[in-house]
Amino acid sequence: MPKVLDEDQLRRKQDLERRRIVRRQAKTAEQRERAARHDGGSRTDPHRHVTGESVSSDGAHPQSPLERLPQDALQVVCYHLAAADLGRLLLCSTHFSDILADARLSYVLARLYRPNSAVSGTVGYTDLCRSETAARKLLEQSYGGGDTGQLLVRRKLSKAAKAAGQVPVPYEFVSYARFLEQAVSGYATLDTGHAAEPIRLPRSVQGRFASVSPEHSLCRVGGDGQFCGAGGSGVAAWGVGRRGQLGHGKRRDERLPRRLRGGIGYAVRIVQVSAGGGLVRVAHSLLLTSTGRVLSFGTGQYGALGHGYSAAKQLPDVMRPQYVEGLVHVRVCCVAAGELHSAVVTSDGDVYTWGDGFCGQLGHADKRPQLAPRQVTAGGLEDEVVASISCGSRHTLAVTEDGEVFSWGLGHFGVLGRSFTPFDYDADAAVVNFTVEETLPVDGAVPIPVARIPDNVAPAVDSFPPRDAAAPALLEGRNFAAELMAHLDLIANLSLDDSSDQCIPKVIESLQGIPMVGASAGHRHSLLLSQEGALYSCGAGSGGCLGHGDTQSQMHPVRITAFDEPEEDGSERTRILQMSAGVDISMAVSTRGSVYGWGKTDGGRIGLGMARNQVTLPRRVSVYREEDGSPVLAVDVECGYVHSIVVGLDGTIHMCGGVGVEGEADGQEQNEESKSATVGKARAVPDFNVWHRLPEPKEHAPKERWKKFGKYEVKGRRQMLEQTADS
Repeated sequence: MPKVLDEDQLRRKQDLERRRIVRRQAKTAEQRERAARHDGGSRTDPHRHVTGESVSSDGAHPQSPLERLPQDALQVVCYHLAAADLGRLLLCSTHFSDILADARLSYVLARLYRPNSAVSGTVGYTDLCRSETAARKLLEQSYGGGDTGQLLVRRKLSKAAKAAGQVPVPYEFVSYARFLEQAVSGYATLDTGHAAEPIRLPRSVQGRFASVSPEHSLCRVGGDGQFCGAGGSGVAAWGVGRRGQLGHGKRRDERLPRRLRGGIGYAVRIVQVSAGGGLVRVAHSLLLTSTGRVLSFGTGQYGALGHGYSAAKQLPDVMRPQYVEGLVHVRVCCVAAGELHSAVVTSDGDVYTWGDGFCGQLGHADKRPQLAPRQVTAGGLEDEVVASISCGSRHTLAVTEDGEVFSWGLGHFGVLGRSFTPFDYDADAAVVNFTVEETLPVDGAVPIPVARIPDNVAPAVDSFPPRDAAAPALLEGRNFAAELMAHLDLIANLSLDDSSDQCIPKVIESLQGIPMVGASAGHRHSLLLSQEGALYSCGAGSGGCLGHGDTQSQMHPVRITAFDEPEEDGSERTRILQMSAGVDISMAVSTRGSVYGWGKTDGGRIGLGMARNQVTLPRRVSVYREEDGSPVLAVDVECGYVHSIVVGLDGTIHMCGGVGVEGEADGQEQNEESKSATVGKARAVPDFNVWHRLPEPKEHAPKERWKKFGKYEVKGRRQMLEQTADS
């Protein structure tokens, strides 16, 4: 009896048969072409006339349609190709590589100068480079930026080609083109294999290239793109590493960036990083791979890693990147790490959260912790298509594709940007309100404390009469045991179920009608970016981090009007490309590459000097190259607590402030070698560039000097002693 095939098997069988027929026909055509060339071209292949193929001048291979285009038309094609397609075309056509060598400057200009708002970048406008001279200088700085000295050049010219004066084909240019796409246009995709349409990552997202927490920093670097230009697919980490948040496998601090091993950047390509942590000495990290998987490592105490309990029913720290198995059934396109919780957005626009939820920051309509990823369905968020997400200390912000912003979590100081109902039980009030008003003597003996019970709590039992009729009137009708029991009952009934809408995602209604594209959740304030490049802020105004010229808190988002004024050259208002909210500090990058900072300035944390000061309005931050003092244009910025990171247009990164490692004090280092002009300013991290493709680091396992047992032990020990004596 023949075996019954289902529809999928039958379809696969038919596809396989069609591919075999195509290969057979191609092989036959190739044999006929070879025979025709062998005969000197005297015979004409009838199939060649039908297909319209033409042979190149050397007759070695059929000429592609692109090779038949004029050079100026081919350059126009380059303008509209994505970097990945550019790399694939370089592999297929040597003629195209020669054209690209002459069209690099035009390609860069097409990405960096877009005055027309119809050509959509993140905010529809970029003005980073206007002339070919500036573009040529930028390319030179990019290839040498960071002085890594290890930039991979995939192809070298032969002696004959050099003698003919040909220009080397810069395959590394494809890596830089990919870097520009992601930095300026926000264009990045996941590896979807044979899917019809690629899955695009959010245009405006935190952690595109770098991410910082109060204790550590993550930055994309290195990687080997296999000709397709995937430079920056690795990760480097540095800072405090006592809880494993650096991913190096040891609880050790790192003063300078150190790349993660284990195939990160090579077998596993990273497209986004997120560093989480707070002021409670806990930190963790999330990495998003090009296939939509999530890696996490660091502190496991509060479940923020998403790995659940171990075999011993514990939540151990994870020293190296480990996949979050609870997300294996979805494809993730955005990750965010908060202080004690984490969140991701899938390709379908769904939101998953896990970790500590005592302040409602998980959005599950309660305060329960989640040790594994769980989809957020409360507040109607499951019906929305979420584009990006950002996690703060105790709150979360989500931006939908329709331009709406949802917020949930602890609403103190106005970080949610909306009104909210209080929690059902307030633990702080329960403890604080039980205070001693006075002590009164009873029967002339030991004084008895008189407690003040909260007004909204009734005694659990009826009050007993006073023990002494001669007691003061204040003690009449009071029973301290009953009041104490009532108060303890209040504390004991602090339930994880809560009806407050702080635990439920709600839209920020004051932003209705203003399309938003990005959000950054800080420690106790929030920044929101509109589609037209305007910046809004809300929350606590400590240190002037809201940018409104004062230190007052704002319960609803308020536009930062300082960016509405014309820039220094008299042009139109400042448009924001990227922004970041930290701990009482804020920074932003404009579409012209200028960096702005405001908030607390001590320790050089935002690049505005070392003095203990408060900047309440956005102020320009100067970023220069140490080699020649030329200004550096920026494309990304990330804020922490005592330090910040600025990513330059050439791929270099610059540090403001610093995290104290190995017991040192926080803030920028000051020593005799430091120049007074650079103290408190942004400094370039040496030997570091985001997009340079670097060889994979090798782990050198220490070899055992001897390993002998039993009767061979004496011989082995003698050899060991002899080697020790010789050394």
